[in-house]
Amino acid sequence: MQAVFLDAQTFHSSISFNDIEQAVGSLKTYPLTKPLEVIERAIGAEIIITNKVMLSAALLKQLPNLKLICVSATGTNNVDLDAAKALGIVVTNVSGYASQSLSQYVLAQILNYYCRLPAHNQVTQNSTWQNSPTFCVHGDSMIELAGKTLGIYGYGTLGRAVEQLAKAFGMTVLISEHANKTAIRANRVSYQEMLTSSDIISVHCPQTKATTELFNRAAFSKMQSHCLFINTARGGVVNSVDLAKALTANEIAHAVVDVLEQEPPQADHPLLDKSLTNITITAHMAWASIEAQQRLVALLGKNIIDFQQGIATNVVK
Repeated sequence: MQAVFLDAQTFHSSISFNDIEQAVGSLKTYPLTKPLEVIERAIGAEIIITNKVMLSAALLKQLPNLKLICVSATGTNNVDLDAAKALGIVVTNVSGYASQSLSQYVLAQILNYYCRLPAHNQVTQNSTWQNSPTFCVHGDSMIELAGKTLGIYGYGTLGRAVEQLAKAFGMTVLISEHANKTAIRANRVSYQEMLTSSDIISVHCPQTKATTELFNRAAFSKMQSHCLFINTARGGVVNSVDLAKALTANEIAHAVVDVLEQEPPQADHPLLDKSLTNITITAHMAWASIEAQQRLVALLGKNIIDFQQGIATNVVK
């Protein structure tokens, strides 16, 4: 089968695509593909592999040979799933590849915040320690994670991986029930209790109609003033303007954000305001350890092989 990878540059240059190449007859890769280039590049392909290239109904109707769309991510909002189903095109995604990478990122950010390591490194860089009358310069002292309460919203594979690491540090973990549910399942707490009782909140839910801008002014106002808020889920689950206001007003202590509503973001995005000193922003890379990316490619290859054998693996619609 002929396959085309429309945005291979979304992977690190060191990643091997051998697992995909072995699953298809031929593979053509493009670093990035603009909307007007999709038809020309994919017209003869039976398989399209895409991470973020938009595949609308209008585009899909112009690709008569297309049988399979492999989304090289978990989210599939870049594909018109209804149109694909109507045209008999199978859509698959991948999941479970980034639990180690993302959970490591979350704990690294928590440790960085509570250990204050950059500030302690600066103590030696600016010669404060060298000129100190005592053997130890306390500075902005470290704070232990043991005994802290971590609230998790979104208890899938990623949320569970973060929970496991947090408990290894002696933290108490609160698993939030869905915000719109009144019945609380065993071993969970209400959304409101998670907001008010957590020292740290980490978000791992998908973006749906129910979760879009779930973390807004009302939610931030209920959090403790020392709360560390972390979002590695989807940018749209947070109202960025409200988060910026909460940080400016010190309603919460600090935010770590790896995702935004639009990626890459516009220069005037409210969370990129340089006057915000209590936020850490990274460029949607929490998922992307080298190992996680290679696992993802292997899953893409398996999806293709299974499709050819008539096995429905990771079929979205």
